[in-house]
This record gives sequence, C-alpha cells and structure tokens, in this order.
Amino acid sequence: MDAAKLYVSSKPGGSVGSGDPIVDVLRLLRTQAVVPARVHGASPWAVRFDPPTHVKLGVVLEGECWMTLDGCEPVLLREGDFFLLNNPPSYTLAGTPDPEPAQVTAFHESENDGEVRMGAKADEDTYVCCIDFVFEQANASVLFDVLPPVVLVRSGDPRGALLSNLSALTVAEMESTGVGRSLVLEHLAQLILVHMLRVHADQTDRPVGWLGALVDDGIGAALRAMHADVGRRWTLDELATISHMSRSAFASAFKAKVGTAPLTYLIRWRMSLARDALRSDTRSISELAAATGYESESAFSTAFRREVGASPRHFRDQARQQAGAGPAHPLTPRRAVGARRGGMGSTN
Repeated sequence: MDAAKLYVSSKPGGSVGSGDPIVDVLRLLRTQAVVPARVHGASPWAVRFDPPTHVKLGVVLEGECWMTLDGCEPVLLREGDFFLLNNPPSYTLAGTPDPEPAQVTAFHESENDGEVRMGAKADEDTYVCCIDFVFEQANASVLFDVLPPVVLVRSGDPRGALLSNLSALTVAEMESTGVGRSLVLEHLAQLILVHMLRVHADQTDRPVGWLGALVDDGIGAALRAMHADVGRRWTLDELATISHMSRSAFASAFKAKVGTAPLTYLIRWRMSLARDALRSDTRSISELAAATGYESESAFSTAFRREVGASPRHFRDQARQQAGAGPAHPLTPRRAVGARRGGMGSTN
C-alpha cells in the first residue's frame, strides 16, 4: 500500500500530542515516581547505588566527588556540576577515585527519607543531591535512545545558571516537611530534566535522534511541524519546503540526524501516541484513526499491526486486562523510536 495514501487530515478526530517534541515525549513517558536522595560525606567516604530504574539527576552542592559507573573510568564532579544518568548500571559516588571496599556504603532510598551520612557531621566536606525518575516502561525507549549514558553540565557553563536556581529550590523542598512536598519535588525535577535536555541538545557535538534534530534550523522545523499536526497528510515535498531544502537533501539529512526516514518517523510517532491512547482508553479506535491521520479504521489498524505486532483492539483488550490485574509489561513496539544511544556526552 502506498504510504502517502494513508495520510489525511485528522481535524475531525481531534488532536493528539502538544506540538512540542520535548513536551510530547515527557507526557508520553508518564512519570510514575520521583525519588529524592541526599548524600553527606566526610572523607574518606563512598556510596554504592543500585542501577536507577530509568533516569537519575544529580548536583554537587558542596565539595567534590568521583562518580564511577560499572565498566567506566571515574569522572570527577566538582561543586556546582550537574549530571544526568540515562538508564545506567550500578555506580559509586566517593571521595576518591578508588575507595577501599570497607569504605563503601550501600544506599537504600527507603531509609532515613532517602538521606545518608558518612563520617562525623562536623567533618562533612561533600553534599550531593539526586533525584530518580521512574517512567512508564512501555515508552521509555523514546527518551533512552536519544541520550548517552551520562550527560554533564559543568559549573562554569553559562547555560547552567537556571539549573542552579532550580536546584536551590529542589534542595530546600527535599529538606522541608511541608504539605505537598512530593508534588513540588516532581514539578521541580521535571523542570530540571527539561533544562538538562535543552543543554544537551545545544552541545557542539550534537546529540542523536529527534533531540539532536531539534537544534537544526531545517530538520528541527520539519520535526516540530510533524508534532504540531501529527494527522496532516505530510509529504516529503512539504517537509522539505519547511526545511528550505530539496526533497533529496532533506530526506538524506533527516535520516542522518534522526536515524530514520521522515515518513517512517511520523508513522512510529503516531503509533507511540496510539499505544498510549489505547492504554488510557480515552478514544474509540475510529476516533484514534482520524486523530493520527488515517482515512479509515482499517488503514489505521493495518499500520498499527505492522508497527506493534497486534491489532489495536487486541492491544487495548490486553491493556485493560493488565490494568485489572495490576502492574505488567504491555506490548511494546517492534522498533524503537529514535536512534541508538550514543557515547558519553558532556559540556565543558
């Protein structure tokens, strides 16, 4: 079937998505939990962390420390440095790059409200605050695939000024016992995450996938246009015109930056939104077909089955059963949206 024939206006079915790719992705991830952690250390000290479920954000508020991810070289973090760990292995924060095993303390978030102290309080020389994000597993790869294992924002980076202000508010809330603490922490952590993604997207070496494409004037414009009207009958010619490029140059540049062809990206994004809507059970299949740009329920079902491996009705029925039975792993797409994860990223 000619893919172009499947793309028609979705106006009658209403819109899905916000039009801002970062907002769309974070909404799709549906944050399940934000878990704060505070580490106070008096040298010599070391804390061993189990692998975060998804993403960890952290900032060194006082002193400096060494961060060592299993299988990687230690990284020195100084006061004012921020870090983002993307689905990492177990790791250690320590006062030295090679702490003695006897110095290492296992961190348990459930103890002491996520706070650990090592050594005498009067001798403390390091203070690190972290927040773990736990997302809805089914769509987590949409973010994981465009981030390296580690993103660093150094204290001297001018783009880190807003992060410093947000971290001060976050730490104050962590140390507070006021009502609504968990909700405030969740919103502050979301703000920090968005700013970390912005800084990473602005790096001179350019990140991969849709996040990296956003900073390209041409490809980014086309990408934002697709998110702004996911149900439009987009053609390569239209997207190339938005990007001020020829059809062939646009197709080649888009695939190089995002990791897939433009219309393939659009189909996969539509199916990500469709899976989310079917799990939420907020629209009929015919409404969802129109909202995601298909001229009929049959055309939508064909595209959905090709991408996900199951019909929309089967997917929705399974999601309902799993919702009734408690936490489970819903069907996941055969292909992840975005490009493969890159290497370690940093801003210096």
